[in-house]
Amino acid sequence: MNTFIIILIVLAIVVLPVIFVIALYNGLVQLRNRYKNAFAQIDVQLKRRYDLIPNLVESVKAFMTHERETLEAVIQARNMASSAREHATPGDGASIQQLATAEAGLSGSLGRLFALSESYPELRSNQNMLQLQEELTSTESKVAFARQSYNDSVMNYNNKLEMFPSNFIAGMFRFVPATSFEVSDDSEREAIQVKF
Repeated sequence: MNTFIIILIVLAIVVLPVIFVIALYNGLVQLRNRYKNAFAQIDVQLKRRYDLIPNLVESVKAFMTHERETLEAVIQARNMASSAREHATPGDGASIQQLATAEAGLSGSLGRLFALSESYPELRSNQNMLQLQEELTSTESKVAFARQSYNDSVMNYNNKLEMFPSNFIAGMFRFVPATSFEVSDDSEREAIQVKF
């Protein structure tokens, strides 16, 4: 009977810590996968946004013949943001920051386009423009929601990395902190006004 108790104690001393380490490791993996999935949702919405912009520019082009420079700036900003999106990796802080910077540039150029469009009453009443306005407004909301979800997932993951005792497991298995999708320019904090 005494040897049975000794065996149980030894097993408890060996098995319980192993189960504890496995549970912490699996929790870290789960949180890492959540923030990667949340980034994929941003990616989907940004792709949708980038796909809408050429249609927007084509619709505006017929009305805004004297604003070629602004239209070209929108297309250039869209291409830069699209390229940054293609190279962005959720675990790479520098690529996330480049994407955020490119997005700020795109938002700024779209803002200038929408401000100029106020000068064209026939553009504001165009049915195609009204439909694009609605789609872009909806997409902007989805992008904002996806960013919030991603940042929440990153916060949960980073908290787990820093909290005791999971910080030891994170260090042993080389888990690295994730980077939030933060606004790099104060002008991007203002919502894009999409109205014609």
